[in-house]
Amino acid sequence: MKHLSARRLAGFAFGLAAVLAARPAAAQLGGRSVLSFLDLPPSAQLAAWGGMNPSARSSDPTMLFGNPALLNEAMDRRIALSYVGYVADIKQSTAAYVFNTAKAGRFGLALTYINYADLPSFDAAGNSLGSFVVNEYTAGVSDSYTKGRFTGGLTAKLAVSSIAGNRSVAGVADAGVLYKHPTQDFTVGLVAKNVGYQLRPYDGTARGPLPLDVQLGTTVKPEHMPLRFSLTAHHLQQWDIQYLDPAATTLDANGVPQVPKKSFADNLARHFTVGAALLLSDNLQLRVGYNHLQRRELRLDNTAGGAGLSFGAMVAISGFQLDYTHATLQASGSSNYFTLAHALAKKKE
Repeated sequence: MKHLSARRLAGFAFGLAAVLAARPAAAQLGGRSVLSFLDLPPSAQLAAWGGMNPSARSSDPTMLFGNPALLNEAMDRRIALSYVGYVADIKQSTAAYVFNTAKAGRFGLALTYINYADLPSFDAAGNSLGSFVVNEYTAGVSDSYTKGRFTGGLTAKLAVSSIAGNRSVAGVADAGVLYKHPTQDFTVGLVAKNVGYQLRPYDGTARGPLPLDVQLGTTVKPEHMPLRFSLTAHHLQQWDIQYLDPAATTLDANGVPQVPKKSFADNLARHFTVGAALLLSDNLQLRVGYNHLQRRELRLDNTAGGAGLSFGAMVAISGFQLDYTHATLQASGSSNYFTLAHALAKKKE
C-alpha cells in the first residue's frame, strides 16, 4: 500500500478542520435541510450499527459511506451490492467497489439510487394526469492514504434529487480520519459528512443547507472476548438537537397547560448510537444497534415500538459475504437491508 507523506496527512487534517470551521453551528435537523436522503444508511452493516459508524473497519466496501478513511486493504478488489425495501414500493440500491493503486492511494467508487416508483398525478379538479417519476441518487469517488497509525480519507460526490423532471443538484464531500492501534483491535474515527453546496435548487425554491453531520466514534474488541463494541457521537456541530412537539401540551388536574420541557440527559443521549457484534467465527457474526435520536423522533403516542433498534447478521460462504439487517431508522417504519460482497480477483501475494 502506498503510504501517505506527512505533508499529505497534514493536508487531510487541515482540510477536515477547515470543513468544520467553515460551517455554521446549526445542523438543520427536523426536515430543515435539503437532500435529506443523504442521511439514510445505504447498506446492511451501517444500518446494523445504528445507521452510522465512522470507526468500524471491515472488508465490506459499503463502509466507505460511514467514513472514507475506513478504506483498507481487506476491501481491495471487492464489490458490494446493497438493496433496501421501504414502504410503498420505495427501493434503494447501492454499489461500491474498492481498489488500491501504487501512487494515488486507495480508491472507492460508489453509487446509490432511490426509486420512489411511479406516483399518480392529478389536476386541481381531481382529474388524473397520469403518473410521474421521483428518484434520488449519488455518484462518488473516495480516496484514502495511510501514514503509520492514521488514515485520511475524502469522498467527493454528486447528489441529485428529481421530481417529475424537476431536479435539485448538489456537490457533496465527506472528509475523515481514522486512528488504528498498532497491536490492539481498537480504532477511533472522525468524519464530517455531507459538506457541500446545493448547486441547483428545485425550480421556484431557494437554496438550502445540506444535512451536515460531524461524527466521532470508537470501535473496540476486548482481548479474549468474541465481542466488538462501537460507540458513535453524532451531530457534534450542534448541541441542541431535541425537538418537542408543540401539539403535545396537556392539562393538569387544575386545567393548567403543561408544556413539554427539554431535558439535558435526553438531549445528550440523542447524540449517541451504540452497537455490538457477536463474533461467532470468521464467517458468522450477529449485530445489534441502538440510535436514541431515531428512537425519540419516531415514537408515536409515547409508544416507540422498535424505533431506533437494529438487528443484523453476517454470513460468509465460498468467498461471498452476505449481510442482513432489520432496522427502524427512518419514518417509513421497519426495513430490511441486504448487502452481498465478493472479491472480483484474488489479492496479489
